[in-house]
Amino acid sequence: MKIEQDIALAVRLAEAAGQAIRPHFRSGLDAERKADASPVTIADRAAEEAMRRILQAEVPQDAIIGEEFGNEAGTSNRTWVLDPIDGTVSFIAGRPIFGTLVSLLVDGWPVLGIIDQPILGERWIGASGQPTTFNGKPVRTRSCRELSEAMLATTGPQYFDDHQGDHFMALAARTDHRRMMMGGDCYNYGLLASGQIDLVCEAGLKLHDWAALVPVVEGAGGTMCDWNGDPLHAESEGHVLAIGDPARLEDVIEALACHH
Repeated sequence: MKIEQDIALAVRLAEAAGQAIRPHFRSGLDAERKADASPVTIADRAAEEAMRRILQAEVPQDAIIGEEFGNEAGTSNRTWVLDPIDGTVSFIAGRPIFGTLVSLLVDGWPVLGIIDQPILGERWIGASGQPTTFNGKPVRTRSCRELSEAMLATTGPQYFDDHQGDHFMALAARTDHRRMMMGGDCYNYGLLASGQIDLVCEAGLKLHDWAALVPVVEGAGGTMCDWNGDPLHAESEGHVLAIGDPARLEDVIEALACHH
């Protein structure tokens, strides 16, 4: 399939998820706890089911990995990775900074990604070889002359263990930490792609958390990698960096490692 066809399919998945999610936003619905204690709602499940139905009907040869319903084997080298609501805590709290993530991997490498915010009507689309768009218009990350000028974001300190937290705080100390932001999940990566923030650092992410983000960030001129600076692929451990200005990559890796 051409990438344009894949993008069109991914957009249909995001739209189907949004239709399932919107009726539940700020509706007072209850959340359950999964085995890892993270919350899940009827909206998460309904959105993923809607996306899976489309994929099963149109690309049955492709594998599917979803946060709520696990893995479905395929016969091609292509895998669709779905996170129906990335940022369920924000969703439950009524904060419109969660997102639906749709990604296509080929041989384990992300080639297409969508960050869709169905309440605000905001959508970032990234695809290999194409500029990232936000609501149809190209976007670019911004330059950052010094790490000390960088605006850093992370979902929250509770997601780092003590060792990871030491490394994160070492990095934070080298940035413009008075402007550091907590919370945001996938929305932070969209803001980075649009040139609003400079750096996102997280640990313990699963494939469905980050796969869609890579094409979005890189198509906007940024870079994504693990904490060692290595490119992200399906076997990566989930220690994730997004850097708006690739010129700051070595500075970020050095700052993160300074507690070794």
